[in-house]
Amino acid sequence: MYPPNFDYVAPSSLDEALAALAGAENAKILSGGMSLIPLMKMRLVRPTLVVDISRIPGLDEVTDDGDHITIGAMVRHATTASHPLVQEHASALAEAASCTADLQVRNRGTTCGSLAHADVAADQPAAALALNATMHAASVRGTREIAAADFFVDTLTSALAPDEILTKVTIPKGGSSTYRKLGRRGGNSDYPIAAAAVWVDVSNGSVSAARIAVTGVSSTPYLAVGSAQALIGSDGSADAIAAAASHATDGVNVLEDLYGTVAFRTHLADLYVRRALEDVLA
Repeated sequence: MYPPNFDYVAPSSLDEALAALAGAENAKILSGGMSLIPLMKMRLVRPTLVVDISRIPGLDEVTDDGDHITIGAMVRHATTASHPLVQEHASALAEAASCTADLQVRNRGTTCGSLAHADVAADQPAAALALNATMHAASVRGTREIAAADFFVDTLTSALAPDEILTKVTIPKGGSSTYRKLGRRGGNSDYPIAAAAVWVDVSNGSVSAARIAVTGVSSTPYLAVGSAQALIGSDGSADAIAAAASHATDGVNVLEDLYGTVAFRTHLADLYVRRALEDVLA
């Protein structure tokens, strides 16, 4: 199918892009287009205006900003996966980006685009949650910061306003993290049936802080608060990890579809939280 007719602009500055958004009733941002274009072709979304931000300079950089790293709106999945700063300070995100879709999508799609799209089973939102990322949104009204924990509202729904652009994501340094998943066809380059991103900080032989995020299991990626609370203060032993993983779906409405029953997905959430914790604490 072909999308309905729409207007297209490719601003050369962020101010121009924000002005175009503010002046349209139904506009969409195009960065990589790996999610937007298929939705438009299926006519699930019908924007009257597409604002292409790919020509705006300065949005395609990963930078070291002291106590955090910054990933710009046009940083491709492939760059996120391979960049030394991301691998060193946000390895869960690098691993999640490395197994996002296929090579063509990774070379074209963007990390910020994936986060803003808020797919129920996308890889990188879980990593952003576990890493305590901050989303930076801009509009003609100004800029604001949104914590990752408040960003993913529902299926394909983020906390971004219709006239806002996710210009960058910042991730604090410190701790260790990883991402583990089971793809729908058994490999890693597919949407996960269940996946877990974990971040831990170990001090004096015990886990002093932890964040554990799960995706593919519910209508949004979520923080498994019970798992993190069970792990903090422990020695990170096999028993402690198993106890923490058993809380991976506490209070969560687990999905059931062609890829897994509620019981199967619940089991996989526990399993992949445990595997991710074993890896990061090894």
